[in-house]
Order: sequence, then structure tokens, then C-alpha cells
Amino acid sequence: MIQTTDRSAPEGIDAAIARVTALKRERDAFLLCHNYQAQEVKRVADAIGDSFQLSARARTVPAKWIVFCGVRFMAETAKLLNPSKRVILPESKAGCDLADSIGPEGLRALKTQHPRARVVMYINSNVEVKALSDAICTSSNALKVVEAMDSEEVIFGPDRNLAAHVAKQTSKRVIPWAGSCPIHEVFTLPMLQRARKNVPDACVIVHPECPSDVQEEADEVLSTSQMIETVGRMKARRFLIGTEIGLIEQLRELHPDREFWPVYEHKSCDEACACPHMKITGLHSVLRALDTGKEAITIPEAHRAGALRAVERMLEIGK
Repeated sequence: MIQTTDRSAPEGIDAAIARVTALKRERDAFLLCHNYQAQEVKRVADAIGDSFQLSARARTVPAKWIVFCGVRFMAETAKLLNPSKRVILPESKAGCDLADSIGPEGLRALKTQHPRARVVMYINSNVEVKALSDAICTSSNALKVVEAMDSEEVIFGPDRNLAAHVAKQTSKRVIPWAGSCPIHEVFTLPMLQRARKNVPDACVIVHPECPSDVQEEADEVLSTSQMIETVGRMKARRFLIGTEIGLIEQLRELHPDREFWPVYEHKSCDEACACPHMKITGLHSVLRALDTGKEAITIPEAHRAGALRAVERMLEIGK
């Protein structure tokens, strides 16, 4: 597990933001930022969203540079969709344990076992795995992508909890890979039940990467973008949110008149659930990326065409 770094810029946040703004103009750079990023990073972003929204936005960015404040598979996807741009990941160690849970060898073996099955891989996968897939999906469109496959069997990975969520809603046979997100996997049913006792009138919304029994106990099971949209429409004033703390911080900023409580609080330190890969990126990371142009993403030619085809299939279905 990587360690998060001190994200504070030595000259102060406001001065750092001013420097980032100036460097963006100088470099002709566009900053894409995932919902789980720290609030200070979101303050300098040009677009904030979930994996699907950022993929769609990456394809149309006119700037010369794309600085992707997220994790590696997201920056890879941006480079696939806009190959003429310099795509920079501010922190080279910003990976994804879920994406790393499946490799091309494992997927090839599963395809051999189920030769009639189509392959839908979660966007949380590395480019080599995307290249072996028929289509990519995100948590917001997973069911729609699976339903669009011209087969009765669909290999789905790497997240088993999202696979189970989709399997409950489709008549197709979903063949899951046994991976999971270590951040969402820590949510448990007893944890949610305890949280509900503390905030009994709260609406419970959890991410589909949470275990199935947690999903069943929730009022809504939604992607991060769907959480933001749904909360905006609802009349409820108090919410229990089962996902990474960055999304909760964003909801609190968007709706200061409402209360948002994390389902997950570690009993030894009362800390909410945080992804170290997402939190390693700070303003200092963005400044360094803009200043040096280092950590540019490259896509091996052997995987580029297949991975791009799978991602574009997702965007086509998503329309």
C-alpha cells in the first residue's frame, strides 16, 4: 500500500492555485479530475466527474496537454481516446489495486473456459486487459453494456461486487472475475447497521463496488455521478454515503444545507474511507506535472487498437 504525501504547497493553497492557473494557460493544459480527488485539486480542475464522464470529456479536449488527476487506468483511457495530446498523470504511483487484480493471462484463461461468452471489463482495468475485451463499462452503465452484448454469457470483471449487482438485473449469465476494490470491500453489513442507528432518518446510498449484503441494505446503489445527481433531486436532508471520502466531501460542498455521513469510519481512529492512490495527488503534484511535463502516458502499440475499440464501444452504448 502506498503512503499518501503532504499535499500542501509550501507557499499556501491560494498561491499554489494561482500558479496552477498561470501554468495551465502557459502550457495550454486541461485538468481532468475524478470525484475521489482531494478538494484542493478539484479547485483547479477544468472538469470533474466519474470514469465515464471523464472518458467522454477526454475525447473532445482541445488543449495540447491533458493533466489527469486520478489514477493510471483513467489516464491511459484518456490517451487512447485523444492520442495526439500529451496526457500526464501527476503521480506515477497512482495505480489501482482493483485494476491490478486481473491480468491478460487470467482473462485469456477465462475466455478459453467460456468460448461463447462476450467480455465486458470494468473501466478499472489496465490497457492490456481492455485490449482483450469486447466492451468496457463503468459503474453507471454496466448493466446497459452487458445487455448490449450479443451473447447469453458475459465474462465480467474485475469487480465481483459490481458483477453481482449486474447479474441481479439481467437475464444473461454473468461470469465474474473474483476481484474487488479494497476501499469498498471494507464496508460491512454490521458497519452499515451501526451507522443507521446513529442516523436513523438518513437515506443510505452506496456504491456497487460494496459487498452485496451492504447493497441490499441500502436505499440506493449508485455510481458517484449518479449519487451527485440523485442527491440533487431528493428532498431528504440527511444521507449515509457508502463510498470514498472524496465524494462525500464534494457532496458537502455542493449541499452545505444538508448532512452527509460516511458509512465507513475506522473504529481505531474515526477516519472515513480514503483511497491512498487517489489521495497521493495534491496541488504540489499538479504543479510539478505542469512545470516539467513528466509522467506522460504512453500506450503500447500492441494493445492500442483493441483497447480503443472496447472503450469506444462503451461510449457508443452510453449514448
